[in-house]
Amino acid sequence: MPDSIAEFFVANFEKHRHERAFGQRRGYCAEAFTYGEILGMARGVAHTLVHRGISKGDRVLIWGPNSAEWVSVFFGCALRGVIAVPIDDGAALDFTERVLQQVSAKLLLASRSHGEDCKASSLSGALLALEEISRPDHPSLQAPDTAVSREDVLEIVFTSGTTAEPRGVVITHGNVLANIAPLEKEMQGYLRYERLVHPLRFLNLLPLSHVFGQFLGMYLPPLLGATVIFQDEMKPSEILGTIRRERVSVLVSVPRVLQSLKQKIERDLEDKRQTAVFRRRYQSAEKQHFLRRWWTFRNVRRQFGWKFWAMISGGAALDRETEQFWHRLGYAVIQGYGLTETTSLISVNHPFRVGQGSIGKVLPGREVKLADDGEILVRGGGVASAYWDKSGAHDVADEQGWYCTGDIGALDDAGNLYFKGRKKEVIVTPGGMKVYPDDLEAALRRQPEVKDCVVVPLARDGNAEPCAVVILRGDVDLRNVITRANESLADYQRMRQWLRWPEEDFPRTNTQKPRRNLIAEAVRQELGLRNDKDSQGPLSVGTSPLADLIGRIARRQVANLDEAATLVSDLGLSSLDRVELLSALEDRYQVDLSETRFNTVKTVGDLERVLRGETAPTAGYHYPGWVLRWPVTWLRFLAHYLLMRPAIVLLGWPRILGREHLRGVTGPLLVICNHLGDVDPGFVLTALPARFRHHLSIATGGEALEALRMPASNRPFILRIFDRAKWALGVSLLNLFPLPREAGFRKSFAYAGEAVDRGYSVLVFPEGRHSTDGTMNPFRTGIGLLAQNLNIPVLPIRIDGLFEAKQSGRIFAAPYEISVRIGKPMRFDQNRDAAEIAATLQQAVAAL
Repeated sequence: MPDSIAEFFVANFEKHRHERAFGQRRGYCAEAFTYGEILGMARGVAHTLVHRGISKGDRVLIWGPNSAEWVSVFFGCALRGVIAVPIDDGAALDFTERVLQQVSAKLLLASRSHGEDCKASSLSGALLALEEISRPDHPSLQAPDTAVSREDVLEIVFTSGTTAEPRGVVITHGNVLANIAPLEKEMQGYLRYERLVHPLRFLNLLPLSHVFGQFLGMYLPPLLGATVIFQDEMKPSEILGTIRRERVSVLVSVPRVLQSLKQKIERDLEDKRQTAVFRRRYQSAEKQHFLRRWWTFRNVRRQFGWKFWAMISGGAALDRETEQFWHRLGYAVIQGYGLTETTSLISVNHPFRVGQGSIGKVLPGREVKLADDGEILVRGGGVASAYWDKSGAHDVADEQGWYCTGDIGALDDAGNLYFKGRKKEVIVTPGGMKVYPDDLEAALRRQPEVKDCVVVPLARDGNAEPCAVVILRGDVDLRNVITRANESLADYQRMRQWLRWPEEDFPRTNTQKPRRNLIAEAVRQELGLRNDKDSQGPLSVGTSPLADLIGRIARRQVANLDEAATLVSDLGLSSLDRVELLSALEDRYQVDLSETRFNTVKTVGDLERVLRGETAPTAGYHYPGWVLRWPVTWLRFLAHYLLMRPAIVLLGWPRILGREHLRGVTGPLLVICNHLGDVDPGFVLTALPARFRHHLSIATGGEALEALRMPASNRPFILRIFDRAKWALGVSLLNLFPLPREAGFRKSFAYAGEAVDRGYSVLVFPEGRHSTDGTMNPFRTGIGLLAQNLNIPVLPIRIDGLFEAKQSGRIFAAPYEISVRIGKPMRFDQNRDAAEIAATLQQAVAAL
């Protein structure tokens, strides 16, 4: 076993240096990093620390989303013996400032988005952008020689919220190694089977700022030479798409995501009117072998891809119903239990011997016992060395080495550990009976009308009674729901107080846990109760989650939302703000929203109805992936030279100017051009060099293209066949994809990103419609958003002479009467405003 995480890192990353380690998306495009590249980047970080005078024992803050650069910085600190201080990506600026001051950090490595916030704060002097960590120019670069041992501090993880004084958990190299060792030993017996499915791919949705996310994102995958995929979006359809596209083997997430995926599957079945059939199969599959279940639910499994087989849940307890659902479909559901103070794992379920409902068996190397009141006590090498706060460092464990977790648990005869709830959340009734909120919430979730729920205590005569706070699906009677849930509970457990939560979701932490203190305070206010300990009166719950989201996007405080308030006039949301709002709502509420339906939203009331699913869905657009693969690519090559090229010669062979600007230019381009007629793509293809011409995806009007694919039912049968043939020829021989003019373009942009990942350039006509007078129409702001997120060179092209030929009524033009001018490729900073980019591009095309 290595003596430090630095040694562990070098040994395992060197062993798999040529294999893909991490995948992530930057804007609409994908990036991949090998283990060797991460090793080189980490060594580069270590040298940067040396040059900045940062030595062993100094502290460095890391503040940003999951990324390969984040991993490189963390391991670069480990190589140098510098203490990393991870900050949650969603943490407030004020909290980050307080942590930096408390640990006397000498450097803050933050994402560019956080960097903009830091410029006007005390953090600006010690700031370095994470995105500036690049692949090494010298692969043989070695890290500076620093002696690091198991007793040295690796990181300080701060766990308190923004309203409390920051408190960090001091974790040593030895703490982490003590948790890696038993897992590595257990995996050795399965490595021969891993070769059959190599490489394993993990989709890690847990933040790297938390120790469980670090274990599944940085420590365990290198032992297997596995690939870790990072993704910011928590939207269920995006998660499904990533799992299928990346051929993911294992999903690592919090219970909330598994619940949202379950709800999506159920919604899709309802839309297809297959719920009754599914339920019959679900009941009959209870005793089936898991291979038989794979076949029974093949339609569901096809959505995930056939390589996907397991889900790892951490950060909170997974409810029994969700665990059973995925297990019944043939997936392994693995739960782990641990805390930051125990360096993550205390127990974990075995992937092939899962004890349903339990949080696994205790890992070797640590002891677990239950106190008289059921509290879980832990002792072992994984228990953190100390707490760090402004009063100084002090011990985590007691004199005998036992750490009191604050969690209530149970152990069965087989040694399986069960989580019963937080000790401080246990409700002691006036009758002296202990009620665990998890048991009551499980009973509520079994009711089909319940979307989500939280049970909080209400003070009664020095004790408390449980109160159910419920989010319902649709307009149903909550009393009947509570009555049915109570029937499965003992009399002392039954809920006699309840409240319907007025928002579409609960306030949540960045790990998607409900903020029970805010929910309980809101309940006390609603029911007219008073917190006796608070002499200032009830705490303010703050704005609603919906108001908070709209205010963040509108960049101003939105205290109260009137249903009649319009998104454009009253709240000042631009078209790009609406796109950002759509994405934020999907992530916040863990739902899929139709973009075309979202375009009909005019007021806050409309928005709330869409979130409740009260509007009917509309048809989407189709993006066939087969057009980017052979044999279609070969057919397209032949069609160009046998059909299109001769047609362009007849229509008017163009004069091509500016090709010299493309000398030495390789890789995908975003090609933009003025729009004069339907034949514009033919002239652009003719003007481009072969290396771009034969790898070009062309955006066209989404509404018109979809009308060809799905013609109106009242059209004659022969014409419907003709329309579908035109659609098939267009997407295959011209490589067309839909770009809607009004709404739905976010998915089109994502498809453009996939095309770029495959090496294709993308042609877009930013005006969105033909010119009617020969002058350019204003460029739509969406082209700026696309250029910003594709992060590839933009090539401006201008066609002249075609409009004049059309106006004269001629079908054919003289050779060189039409000209195609190619400009110089342009690049834009990702932080630049999308509207500004669009205006700059229009000026560039106009100037050709």
